[in-house]
Amino acid sequence: MQTYTYPDLVNKLVNLRNLAVPPVKGETSGTFSSYDRSSVYDETTDTYQEWGANRDGDGFIRKEEEGMVVLELDGPGVIWRVWSAIAKEGHMKIFIDGKKTPVFDRPFRAFFESYSDERSPLNFPELTPILSRGRNSYVPISFQKSIKIIFEEGWGEYYHFTYTTFPKGTIVPSYTGVFDKESSIALAKVDRKLYRKQDAHEKIENIKEEKIQKVIQSKQKETIFETVNSGAMTKFVIRPKFTDFSQEEITEILRSVTLSIFWDDDEKASVWSPLGDFFGTAPGINSYQSLPLGMTEEYFYSNWFMPYTKGVKVIIENEGEQKIDIEASICHTPLPIEETSHLLRFHAKWHRDEFLDLDKERFKKNGDRWPDWPLLLVEGKGRYCGVSMHVYNTWEQPEEEPQTWWYGRWKDKTIDWWWGEGDEKFFIDNEKFPSTFGTGSEDYIGYAWAAEPPFSMFESAFASQPYVELDANGHTSVNRFHVGDNVPFQEKFEGFIEKYKSNHWGENNCCIYSTVVYWYQEPDVKDKYGKVNLKERLKYIHN
Repeated sequence: MQTYTYPDLVNKLVNLRNLAVPPVKGETSGTFSSYDRSSVYDETTDTYQEWGANRDGDGFIRKEEEGMVVLELDGPGVIWRVWSAIAKEGHMKIFIDGKKTPVFDRPFRAFFESYSDERSPLNFPELTPILSRGRNSYVPISFQKSIKIIFEEGWGEYYHFTYTTFPKGTIVPSYTGVFDKESSIALAKVDRKLYRKQDAHEKIENIKEEKIQKVIQSKQKETIFETVNSGAMTKFVIRPKFTDFSQEEITEILRSVTLSIFWDDDEKASVWSPLGDFFGTAPGINSYQSLPLGMTEEYFYSNWFMPYTKGVKVIIENEGEQKIDIEASICHTPLPIEETSHLLRFHAKWHRDEFLDLDKERFKKNGDRWPDWPLLLVEGKGRYCGVSMHVYNTWEQPEEEPQTWWYGRWKDKTIDWWWGEGDEKFFIDNEKFPSTFGTGSEDYIGYAWAAEPPFSMFESAFASQPYVELDANGHTSVNRFHVGDNVPFQEKFEGFIEKYKSNHWGENNCCIYSTVVYWYQEPDVKDKYGKVNLKERLKYIHN
């Protein structure tokens, strides 16, 4: 029987090592959101109806005398993340463990702005970031028996509640609406850790650092690190020497050079990605810092915890025309075989429009699964931990002159250019209706109203937009990482994000997605993703 204190739960937000622990039976996750309830699964025909419905701002479970029920869940469990596009004065009521009196009964807006019952405003800026209009709270709300949340009229628009439930018998503290001294200090410590982002993760003892310097010639590859021992990589840093290259050349190099990582005696890489994309952003160098990944002009870093039993091999391949000079450092720690043989293996794969074994006809415009676009399709036991997306959405300038900004605002736009209406949908272990069903691509990341100018860049521990064009016409780079709120699966994970715009949505307009997905998986189960050729990778990297 597992017992968690509130500080234990808070520390899960920064513990990357936990991601490699296999999920136990009874550990589940999901998201309650305001998605359009006209999207349904028809069991009699095994098809999906109104699957692209897009009135996502006010969906709910049912109405009761006190208001609309937006979340209802049996414990033990924890709410990891609460998000809203606009939180207003209508009350949010949180009922814990079946009690008739809510432990929280205040304006929804106050949930993001106040702390316990104190007069002073909440002051955990890293745990409760406002990301380009989107309100986020990563302050855990735990419950032993059950939780129910009701919104009163005037609460706002759009919501997400992302949760984990633990196996029966697990003991967690139940939220009372007030945080005691120990809990408050735990939140303050983690908030301060998250401020430092790349150094926020839990520290690991007995670390060894390998420093590497390589010149990799055109059309050549180099093994930059290899060991046959049992252990784990804990930090990976690349320092490319790009001083002699133009920005355009750097952008091409970061797609032409690839990273491959092989665990144990595997013949197939568990990690394969263009070098730049692996570190969470594209195209080119876009500075940002998060907890697991980041990029600066001087170096790129990864903090993912990567265990192995029979060793690891890290290869950098240069398929470009220019030789490259890089420095790297890899931190690793020895671990007993008895531990690593039971841990999951880290995976990361880059792809574009990869449907694998899916029936692609169902995903076309008239198919019942449109507009789902596959992020990740894997089998076996593991944990989904996040994604970075490069969206190349570009269009011809409209002839009509707008009254405001570049293309106008709201319904007065001169062109319907916005790419990100698509909801995330995660199907776990053969479920027919996704346990996570979101309300929009920017909502999943954590920002809001992203079709409306101005278009800002931002960074945080778990979500960032390292790049977007000033007028949004061209490249957008976003990422979202799941640490405390990772998505466990026992048999299968099928993750999608809706893509309403086709690859070519006008005579000279296009909308192209590429992505790197990060997850952990059983050692003996291989994913089906392969390498992508250089010609395909180099498409859509320049405006």
